[in-house]
Amino acid sequence: MEYQLKDVEKIVEFSSWSDKKKLDELLRIDCTQYTNLGTDSTKTEREEVKKNSRKIYRLIKKFDHRVGTELLMAMDK
Repeated sequence: MEYQLKDVEKIVEFSSWSDKKKLDELLRIDCTQYTNLGTDSTKTEREEVKKNSRKIYRLIKKFDHRVGTELLMAMDK
């Protein structure tokens, strides 16, 4: 099954998944967002992707504090 943005909160709650598997899937979803942006994307679409990334990184921080924090800090630079 391929998970999408709407599934990110459920992924974090999966008790049968390792933290690495959760991290990999959340980062895959994040990456897919950015690869779907193009030169014709509007400013609103780009801002929405950034907002979604921030949400994903905060969820990552719940189970991997160091990685989540680093991703959020890199986003703010």
